[in-house]
Amino acid sequence: MRRRELGTETLYHIFNRSIAEYTIFTREEEYIRMENLIRYYKNKRNLKFSRFLQLDDEQKSTLSVGEKLVEIIAYCIMPTHVHFVLKQMNEGNISVFMNSILNSYTHYFNIRHKRRGPLWESRFKHVLIQNDEYLIHLTRYIHLNPVTAGLVEKPELWEFSSYKEYIDQQNYGHNICDFKKFLDINPISYKEFIEAGIDIQREIAKIKHLLME
Repeated sequence: MRRRELGTETLYHIFNRSIAEYTIFTREEEYIRMENLIRYYKNKRNLKFSRFLQLDDEQKSTLSVGEKLVEIIAYCIMPTHVHFVLKQMNEGNISVFMNSILNSYTHYFNIRHKRRGPLWESRFKHVLIQNDEYLIHLTRYIHLNPVTAGLVEKPELWEFSSYKEYIDQQNYGHNICDFKKFLDINPISYKEFIEAGIDIQREIAKIKHLLME
């Protein structure tokens, strides 16, 4: 049966895991590689990815780009999985974006670690975001993933998510997201909102295996 296409001009929670929860981000440069893939493939490009990698952050941010495939509202890269909140600009764009970053990272990782075969569990999963309240709580869930997993004590200590874009909007130059179009974020209030959810999310994590995802 043909999979139903995701809606245009619609927000989705998109996520995917590695096969058997295999650790696929093992060091800083691998996380950075994925972030660069995200920045590169969210638009159609006229230059090769190898050339894109040679640019500094400011050049990447100001680079002239083609058609936007997706708008990225939030993301988090974890050792065994990735989370995104995406808006699809045209039919099929989320699939193009996700397939591009996942396949490109698999190629990179396999060469680096001298392995073969697929890296990801399956085709990415998606959940429709139906209202603003769900959206803001979803960003908290995504940004707290590293804390819940015990990787860091505070979400701002995890370098590989969009959290710092939310709480340091003036000074954080490594911007990937377009969240300001969808959320009216006051950095101080948002930080308080995130920190208020830490204990709750940790308790939920303890019984996660009993819940349907």
